[in-house]
Amino acid sequence: MGIGYIILTVLIVIMSMAVSARLRSKFRHYSEVYLENGMSGEEVARKMLADHGIYDVKVVHVEGELTDHYNPMNKTVNLSDAVFHQRNAAAAAVAAHECGHAVQHATAYNMLQLRSKLVPLQNASGRILNIVMIASLFLGGALYSAFPAQAILGIILACYGAIMLFSLVTLPVEFDASKRALAWMSDRGIVNSRELEGAKDSLKWAALTYVVAAFGSLLTFLYFLMQFLNAGRD
Repeated sequence: MGIGYIILTVLIVIMSMAVSARLRSKFRHYSEVYLENGMSGEEVARKMLADHGIYDVKVVHVEGELTDHYNPMNKTVNLSDAVFHQRNAAAAAVAAHECGHAVQHATAYNMLQLRSKLVPLQNASGRILNIVMIASLFLGGALYSAFPAQAILGIILACYGAIMLFSLVTLPVEFDASKRALAWMSDRGIVNSRELEGAKDSLKWAALTYVVAAFGSLLTFLYFLMQFLNAGRD
């Protein structure tokens, strides 16, 4: 794929690792800011769902660190060890954020619906890219001798375009979930002003991981767009 692609990939990985490390640091820091009301992440999640009239979503415990997510397929808010049981600002923020996705689902939030429709396309694009990358690795120049370079680059470009689109659509979905979570925690008095600031900062760094992913996918798409255009001139 060329030295340019390798350099780009390394830079994106470094950015992602730096933001992820900062997120973990922030999460550990705000895990020391204990809630005055003593609510656990599980209790915060259950209350937020009930306050929004959502009774068909289960709050469940999952293993791992920062593995929290909302699954629209089986309607579950999945909370990790450090969120489900803990009673601090970080746990409350993450639990409420994931419930924000459940609220989006219940209210048919348009960007969440769009992202759900893009999931099969994104998954298929990832599989196609894996096949192309493996073929390039093992076949090398023989692949480009058998097929026009522009055709191969066109496939790669289309796949990265789908991945980029998914990443960009994900941004407003994540930002909106955090906005809903913070507004609810503040309005319902779940957190005091100090705890709210910790929750905001935690969710800000969590959002930045998606920003980096979107930025990386955009750069990768632009790189292959240039390669595709250059191949067309040859």
